[in-house]
Amino acid sequence: MLLTLDLNDPRPLHEQVAAAIRRAIGAGDVAPGDRLPPARDLAHALGVNANTVLRSLRDLRDEGLLEFRRGRGVSVLRRPDGREALRTRARDLLDEAARYGLTTDDVVALIKDVIKDLGEDPGDDSGKEMA
Repeated sequence: MLLTLDLNDPRPLHEQVAAAIRRAIGAGDVAPGDRLPPARDLAHALGVNANTVLRSLRDLRDEGLLEFRRGRGVSVLRRPDGREALRTRARDLLDEAARYGLTTDDVVALIKDVIKDLGEDPGDDSGKEMA
């Protein structure tokens, strides 16, 4: 399992580590039932403190993605639900937009602009998957 962190990412390290593990699970790099390497090994590979990794693992356990078993380490329970994860991020985006004084309509317009920048038609309901 290859995990990387972006040192320019403004998110706290534990969130970045959790996101990297979540991506690895979602991509199938580790499957349900697989055991993760020990937290100390992950921390060493990522160049972060073991407590940072442990916090990330606890967050993922609380999301229902991982299971801690005494004497057996940490195992993957299931793949993340992409729609639910995006719903949570959308709520966070709306909360942050409100702090900047933006309305829901402003956020929708911004998202449509981003979609146009990506070369997609925001009015196209053909059900295309986004990359």
